[in-house]
Amino acid sequence: MSAAAPLRLGLAGLGTVGVGVVKIVQSQADLLSARTGRTVQITAVSARDRTKNRDADLSGYAWETDPVALARRDDVDVFVEVMGGHDGPAKAATEAAIAAGKDVVTANKALLAHHGQALALAAEAQGRVIRFEAAVAGGIPVIKALTEGLAGNRMKRVMGVMNGTCNYILTRMQSAGLPYDVVFEEARQLGYLEADPNLDVGGIDAGHKLSLLAAIAFGTRVSFDAVELEGIGNVSIDDIRLAEDMGYRIKLLGVAQMTGRGLEQRMTPCLVPSASPLGQLQGGTNMVVLEGDSVGQIVLRGPGAGMGPTASASPLWRLRLPRSQTASLSMRTPCRSIAICCSKIRAKASPKRWSGRPW
Repeated sequence: MSAAAPLRLGLAGLGTVGVGVVKIVQSQADLLSARTGRTVQITAVSARDRTKNRDADLSGYAWETDPVALARRDDVDVFVEVMGGHDGPAKAATEAAIAAGKDVVTANKALLAHHGQALALAAEAQGRVIRFEAAVAGGIPVIKALTEGLAGNRMKRVMGVMNGTCNYILTRMQSAGLPYDVVFEEARQLGYLEADPNLDVGGIDAGHKLSLLAAIAFGTRVSFDAVELEGIGNVSIDDIRLAEDMGYRIKLLGVAQMTGRGLEQRMTPCLVPSASPLGQLQGGTNMVVLEGDSVGQIVLRGPGAGMGPTASASPLWRLRLPRSQTASLSMRTPCRSIAICCSKIRAKASPKRWSGRPW
């Protein structure tokens, strides 16, 4: 029997995640070949600055300055998009890859939250798939858990802490007794914040992730605009202390559940019991809680970002599976809570500043 043809990747984006993919392909070649049934190799890459030192050997790869040209190359079987951004080059290159008949792997939650439905329909029309395990919760395999491990469950609720920067800020405020502004600047100096910090502290990044999980869990269209968002910028050290006195901690918590009014999606600061798994979550760690009608409640915990965790979560490493068994983007049309929305305490603590709706 002849050996399977190599799986040839075109990698768009050489930031933290992109370089992580390069390093895994280079260092784990034998392991990947054994697990996927074929050789995995990168044939071409694309990034804005070719001269930048990325601490990785890129000399063996063709270079494209335009990611759209990379997506159309004949020697690329799978287009890997880790550039980021919900419009511009990321969207154009992904559309070009699908039109060229290529499968797409992406870690870009913003792109999928805003354009996932249209991209999924385009991929389906071409007989292709979009795989995106690394787009949500970094190294936590929550997409695979929902699409495969819990396929026999009707999901009741999805919730969790999905932005490590916000969790770092809130836990640092609680443990060190420092005000928000001081810890915010500390996080900036450590490089934890996005170039636009509001993507993190405004809840937008986490809201993108929640909209994707909700669509998978409840079989709906991706609807980021329907997510109720409130960031952590108004959380004060006094709020942290008051919550602690009551036996709670404040977390930026995402909740998606089906109600009599339809799908409810929220990403807001909430009170969680200090002794609960969510309450004990420290630093930049993420946690996703899944509740199904048969399995009950399961908790997935792990690193939510970073080179190794996010790159290792890429569905590239499962590409020998038939498409029907992979975690592909396919958006269809159609217990007592362990958390309390912070608005329940806010109304008592500072009604002029606190806002929101209890759940």
